[in-house]
Amino acid sequence: MTRVAIVHDWLITYAGAERVVEQILTLYPSADIFSVVDFLPDDQRGFVQGKKARTSFIQKLPFAQKKYRGYLPLMPLAIEQLDVSGYDLVISSSHAVAKGVITGPNQLHICYCHSPIRYAWDLQHQYLREAGLTKGPKSWLARWSLHKMRLWDLRTTNGVDYFVSNSDYIGRRIKKVYGREATTIYPNVAVEDFSVVGQKDDFYVTASRLVPYKKVDLIVRAFAGMPDKQLVVIGDGPQMEKVKAAATPNIQVLGYQPFDVLKDHMARARAFVFAAEEDFGIIPVEAQACGTPVIAYGRGGAWETVVAGETGVFFDEQSEASLQAAVGRFESDFAFEPWRIRQNAERFSTAVFQERFKAFVESHCQEFFGALE
Repeated sequence: MTRVAIVHDWLITYAGAERVVEQILTLYPSADIFSVVDFLPDDQRGFVQGKKARTSFIQKLPFAQKKYRGYLPLMPLAIEQLDVSGYDLVISSSHAVAKGVITGPNQLHICYCHSPIRYAWDLQHQYLREAGLTKGPKSWLARWSLHKMRLWDLRTTNGVDYFVSNSDYIGRRIKKVYGREATTIYPNVAVEDFSVVGQKDDFYVTASRLVPYKKVDLIVRAFAGMPDKQLVVIGDGPQMEKVKAAATPNIQVLGYQPFDVLKDHMARARAFVFAAEEDFGIIPVEAQACGTPVIAYGRGGAWETVVAGETGVFFDEQSEASLQAAVGRFESDFAFEPWRIRQNAERFSTAVFQERFKAFVESHCQEFFGALE
């Protein structure tokens, strides 16, 4: 019987990466979980089947529950102390350090890579700007720490036997950063939780956490320049006041809303507007699961989940003018079929993920462990 360990960066909440962990656990329910820290509330432990992760020394450091990201410089050391030597198959779910867990020559290590560490690689300069660390002693300390992180991240690539990427976009980042090939298996989206609404209302919707890279303020400014078009904004976050300040009478800023309210607006909207450059991007797929077309920035995962001319349209620049032009093209040229849009979303269903991931793991297990016999 194959003994399985699942290694995840940190267990704090239930978000996109954790949905993947949930499905891997569904496929391998006897697996043990390892993580740098595990501060999941009891009422959110369902997706890990109520299991507690085996954690690192960071779990017990001061203020770790709220300030765990501040211990990032210690995380390479921490992940290397997690002992997975008693397992045959190690599956890491990694967007930071999980792939750096130490494995031996008789262990198969498959990494589901959500991304190489974004803030250590191509997004370093954006991270430093947003953190206010562009100059001074703290800036140079941060740059040195990220430099050391890059060296460690590249070294630990050798411990991974096979990479799985969550999109072709991330596959290219893996190739660029690690020099390794990756097989794309798109993360699971709960398309079954959404129903198609064929008759759309005359408003557009966007929804996300209001943080800078989501570019919700850009969407609001673009629609402020189109006063004849209605926009609904759902979500909360640090940029709430900035978004509210840019809103005009044709724009409703609803703040955080329960899932049912979000789902209702996505289903009835004329189109969902998405301006971020995401690694994959779950919410544009959820909108398509409602039969709702998407107007998206044509970079990142959206380029793979939205079919131009069939399930949505793209804009080329993260600018108000480019988005406004895309809305104009959408209204004049785009004739959509809600069930065709839903069909596209079903490519990313939970069932498809489970089938593809299980087949990938089992084929490499047969090859790897067969070679050891």
